[in-house]
Amino acid sequence: MRMTFRWFGEGNDTVSLEQIKQIPGVEGLVWSLHDVPAGDEWPMEKIEEVKGQADRYGFHLEVVESVNVHEDIKLGLPSRDQYIENYKRTIEKLAKVGVKVICYNFMPIFDWLRTDLHKAGADGSTALFYEKSKIHNTDPFELVKVINQNSALTMPGWEPERLEHLTSLFEAYRNVTEEDLWNHLQYFLEEIVPVAERNGIKMAIHPDDPPWSIFGLPRIITSQQNLRRFLKLADSPSNGITLCTGSLGANPDNDIIGMIHEFHERIPFAHIRNVSVFENGDFMETSHRTTDGTVDIAGVVKAYYENGFTGYARPDHGRHIWGETCRPGYGLYDRALGIMYLWGLWDAYAKQAGRLN
Repeated sequence: MRMTFRWFGEGNDTVSLEQIKQIPGVEGLVWSLHDVPAGDEWPMEKIEEVKGQADRYGFHLEVVESVNVHEDIKLGLPSRDQYIENYKRTIEKLAKVGVKVICYNFMPIFDWLRTDLHKAGADGSTALFYEKSKIHNTDPFELVKVINQNSALTMPGWEPERLEHLTSLFEAYRNVTEEDLWNHLQYFLEEIVPVAERNGIKMAIHPDDPPWSIFGLPRIITSQQNLRRFLKLADSPSNGITLCTGSLGANPDNDIIGMIHEFHERIPFAHIRNVSVFENGDFMETSHRTTDGTVDIAGVVKAYYENGFTGYARPDHGRHIWGETCRPGYGLYDRALGIMYLWGLWDAYAKQAGRLN
């Protein structure tokens, strides 16, 4: 397991590279160019600028999260071909600075979705929260206002250029079915995966968050069965999964440990976090500790260990603790605690197997 830490860039993150450097075992940054609109080709000078920043602290940039997919590709519009060409050229540029994995998603309009960015827990910490009934009774336009008003920093998956066109996007998706979305995803993969293969890069799709339809929009990367179907769309080592325990874990019916055992050879990137799911369908993000949530994090790490996982991992979201002011879900303290919990589990399994002195 190769530990990484998501970083949003100088001037766009409350966490510094100096601080990340002090977290034991972190060797690389999970990064992106958040100021480049989805669909645009990434400028080489900006890529090299981030590489220079990482080099100064000895971090690699082998994992990108994300190179976002333009909505015209998801909609299957004729204009998708130009955006796909831009994506191909971006892949080629990223390979030149040593990128090995590109995380992306195929969720229509919205990326992740929560109803409260700072829900208070019993211990006084706050975390991201999803209230099921609110989604059923909330105007998505109002939700966008709430999200944007609650963060002075950019929110990944909530790009302004996308959200400015909500009305037209909802209209465009009105008659798009799940099967349509599967077909559009296959078209994208058939174009992209050969380029990734030639450049030594693994594409790693992120599950839908939450893993069910919202506001009537289709979502397809939601379950073990659908992941199995996805991998068959392009049967290549360069077509893989970013297995996110928090996204998939919002549905207790998902057997995440079973997914790891089945798909481990096609998981180049692991997001490991916990979530507490309530009987009414609400869920709240928690600490990484197994007993604090619904996801068996100890079992997840054990499954990765048993399968000899050598891919990249990150602690994913964290709570907001100790008075930290940060991007929702992406503070320093709880993610650093999460890393140490994951390393503790990993080391314990290694010790048990006689592989740790």
